[in-house]
This record gives sequence, structure tokens and C-alpha cells, in this order.
Amino acid sequence: MPAALIALALGGFGIGLTEFVIMGLLPNVARDFEVTETQAGYLISGYALAVAIGAIAVTLALTRVNRKVALLVLLVLFIAGNVLCAVAPTYDAMMVGRIVAALGHGAFFGIGAVVATTLVPAAKRAGAIAIMFAGLTIANVLGVPFGTFLGQAAGWRSTFWVISAIGVLAFAGILLLIPSIRAEASGNPLREFRIFSRRQVWLSMAVTVLGYGGMFGAFSYIAYTLTGVSGFSEAAVPWLLVVFGGGLFVGNLVGGWAADRHLGRTLLVVLAALPVILVVFALTAQNQLATVVALVVMGGFGFATVPALQMRIMNHADDAPTLASGANIGAFNIGNALGVWAGGLTIAWGLGYTSPLWAGAAVGAVGLAVFVVAATARGGEFDRRQLAENFTAAA
Repeated sequence: MPAALIALALGGFGIGLTEFVIMGLLPNVARDFEVTETQAGYLISGYALAVAIGAIAVTLALTRVNRKVALLVLLVLFIAGNVLCAVAPTYDAMMVGRIVAALGHGAFFGIGAVVATTLVPAAKRAGAIAIMFAGLTIANVLGVPFGTFLGQAAGWRSTFWVISAIGVLAFAGILLLIPSIRAEASGNPLREFRIFSRRQVWLSMAVTVLGYGGMFGAFSYIAYTLTGVSGFSEAAVPWLLVVFGGGLFVGNLVGGWAADRHLGRTLLVVLAALPVILVVFALTAQNQLATVVALVVMGGFGFATVPALQMRIMNHADDAPTLASGANIGAFNIGNALGVWAGGLTIAWGLGYTSPLWAGAAVGAVGLAVFVVAATARGGEFDRRQLAENFTAAA
């Protein structure tokens, strides 16, 4: 495995921490700035919105820049944003820091995915993307619990100083290990937008929004399910999330390995399995052992989609893979927002704490249907006979 992939994964680790660790620190931040819990929550939604905007705008701005230089610029944004968070004298300054850090999020993963594929043989491209995204999964498995503990023990600002230091290490790793990779040498960057005239590009992003969003929406309310339905104590929740994160980590790597062997079949199997897993989870959530197993399986299948979804859109926009990759990172975040909205709506309707799992299954089922349409359309992976054969094989 090229050492350069480790540098990319380290950058992904830091970015994953920035995105998710704030969830465990919101009460501390709210008290420090004397704002309500809802206002503190805007530090999460504001970040997600900036990711979605930056995924396209910043990626487009850097599309003609040497890809190594682009990654370094993005890490400077990341470091600056987190330093601002660490020293923020007011809530507004904290929000600015979150937005600055978020603007480079989508572009880093988008450009990084393209860079990762250049570091390995063609037959291992999805696996290389999976290694880069492994940093994001490790952030969920280990980084978020320890970052939350550090923030609670030494003050929430200490966590952002540590994240800033991780950004510096990732900057050094990319500077030393990533080779110089020239971007497209000529042409108008605005012409990159021609990829959005392609049906398969839009279908790929729709599958990303729905297929991943269903799982994320179910996960966002999982603490309520674990305590209110499964009967676990609040103290057990962080450890159960580590178990879930272990599933993410394994699923990401296995998904990349499988996508390198058969991209279409991998997406078909994973997208078909996810709604089933969420339904089974909802039906067995009162059993603690079944819940632990479901957490692992949900995490594994949920993140197995990521490298395959990235590869699919890059394949259908191979003349502008950087912009396509960044746009798909934005689609992941839109899916996150959709899933959270759908799950929250079911709880607001009084349907109980397993209802986000049912909502996630419904969203995921629509994602599967969209993929079937995409896979059997012109330029897709299967004809109708092949689709039936693959469904049979998967079953």
C-alpha cells in the first residue's frame, strides 16, 4: 500500500473529527457561549451546508490546480478553521470557523479520491478510495469518543487544538509523500459543468443521497433507540457507537475490495441489503444481543456503499472526475440532511424510537429503485436479464 494513501487517510481522519466530534461537545459549547441547545446545533447544520456548497464551488475553483497543491490549500483552510474554533471569542466567530473548515471538506475528499486512484493500478482504484475514507471511519470509531472525553476533561477548545495539530501532520504527510499530479492543462473550468447534462451523473448522485441517507438518518437517532427501546444505559451508548464504527471500518474496506471486482453487483447487493437490515433492526430492537449485531451489520453495509458510489460517478464523468467526485461528496451530505429530517419527522409524529429505522429503510428502498433504473438505463451496468441474474445470485 503506498504511504501516500496513509497521508490522505490522516487528512480524512482530521476532517471526520471536525465534522462529528462537535456532537459530543455541544452542551459545553452552548454553556460557554451562553446560547441555547438549538443555536449550538446550528454549528452542525451550518457545517453540513458549507460542505455541500464547498463540494462544488471550491472543487471547481481548484480544478485546474496541481492536485497536490490543491490538497495542501484545502488543509490550510481546514487548519485555519479549526484554530479559529479553538480561539473563538464569540459564538459567531465559532460559526465562521466551522464554515471555513467545512468549505474544504467536500473538495478534499473529492480531489483526494481522484488522487488515490492515481496511486494504484486500475484494478485497485475503489480499494484506494476505501483506504482514504478509512480515516473518516476511524474518526468515528476512536476519534470522536476520545475527542469528546478530552473536551470534557480539558475544555472543548483543547479538542480543536488537537484537530488542528492533526491537520498540520496531514499537511506534512501530503507535502512529503504525495507526488506532483498535474490537473487538466487547458480549457475553461466552467465547461466541467457539462457533466451535469448527463443522466447517469444525476442518477448516481440520487442513489448517493437516498442509499446513504437512509442509513445515516437511522444512525442519527440511534442513541434514543438504544436507551429508549433496547434498554441500554446512557453510559453504554459511547461503547455501542464504537461497535457501530467498527462495522463502518470493515464495511468500507470490504466495499472497496468488492467494488474493484464488480462495481454494479456490489452496489446492487449492498443497496438491497440495507433496507432489509434496518427493518430487521426495527423488529428486534428490544433484544440487546440482536441490537449489537444489527449495529455492526448496519455500519458495515452502510459504509460499504461509499467507495462504490464514488467510483460510479467518476466512471460516468471520467472527463471531469474531480468535479464529479466533489459533487458526490455534497450528495452524501444532502443525504445526511434528508435522512435526519425523515427520521426526526417520524419521532415528531409520535411513532416511537424505532421509527427512524423504518424511515431509513423506506428512503433506502427508494435508493435501490433509483439504482435499478440507473443500472438498466443506457450506459448502466446491466441489461434486464443481467439484473435478474444478479438479484438471484445475491439472494
